Amino acid sequence: MANSIYALILAGGSGERFWPLSRRNRPKQLLRLVSARTLLEETVARLEGLVPPERTLILTNVEQEKAVRDLLKRFPKENVIAEPTKRDTAAAVALGAGWVAARDHSATMLAFPADRAAFQDTMKTAAAAAEETGALVTIGIKPTWPCPGFGYIEQGEPVRLRAGGKIAVHRVIRFREKPNVELAESFLRKGNFRWNAGMFVWSVPTVLSEFNRHAPQLADFISQVRSPNDLDKILRDGFAKLPRISFDYAIMEKADRVMVVEASFDWDDVGSWQAVARYFKKDDHGNAANRPVTALDASDNIIFNEGETAIALLGVRNLIVVRTEDAMLICHRHDAEKIKKLVGKLPSELQ
Repeated sequence: MANSIYALILAGGSGERFWPLSRRNRPKQLLRLVSARTLLEETVARLEGLVPPERTLILTNVEQEKAVRDLLKRFPKENVIAEPTKRDTAAAVALGAGWVAARDHSATMLAFPADRAAFQDTMKTAAAAAEETGALVTIGIKPTWPCPGFGYIEQGEPVRLRAGGKIAVHRVIRFREKPNVELAESFLRKGNFRWNAGMFVWSVPTVLSEFNRHAPQLADFISQVRSPNDLDKILRDGFAKLPRISFDYAIMEKADRVMVVEASFDWDDVGSWQAVARYFKKDDHGNAANRPVTALDASDNIIFNEGETAIALLGVRNLIVVRTEDAMLICHRHDAEKIKKLVGKLPSELQ
């Protein structure tokens, strides 16, 4: 590839599904859920040898900025930017695209959340596809079960790259939003649907062209970010005025040329307590816990204990039990997607 590669790490999410462990100032990407490193540290480490830190931008928000900087003390300080307010992923990508374009207007750009995956070969293929075809490229994950919590990508005919390679590249027919279980099962039966991992690759000229065509307000913001003016002032004065819309809705679903690269890695977005439980030790009755638990006539429960307090289960099934220093969550594991709604009802000091 002739173009320099830049990376945009989206690290401003709230991770409300992980309450009470996650809070506004300690979101999912700053938690040590499944290893000794946080999800953000793992994401930065995955880029080693592919994109250097000086060409990597981390976008967080003002509530989490200090924690991110404290965590990544060796990362270039000027490459951590705090969004002054929440404006979903389209505004975040616009900010990142402007930041990259100001440094190299012909660069190839990777954009992805601070989640868990090993992906360098896949991203190299995606970067080659973006550079060779001028398309927007997304990463698709072959589904292992009919998950209703993910968006899906319907992939079409394969695309051959001059560079060759063993990783499949396909044209995208369309994006499908989170389906119900029955529809998700039909997607799996058809065989040409992939989970949408929220990872994107493109050349800077391509993504700027798509913003100009489909989101002129965001395109104007990118022009401001590219200018040599004070970036802090631009964010302070203009970011909150941007539309609150996802990048999928604003750009990807409207673009003419979109391709999907099937991931060659095992992927887990660690997006819920059920996902995290796969990394915990299980007893003979399916109880998964990060620390020892005493259980009697209890099965298929998920337990996360941040402290040393003993937890015992008696006669309960399919529960999620999470204990922190100042809060406890107990819910049915099938209601895990509703934890986000619960957080909004809590006192502000616990959110």
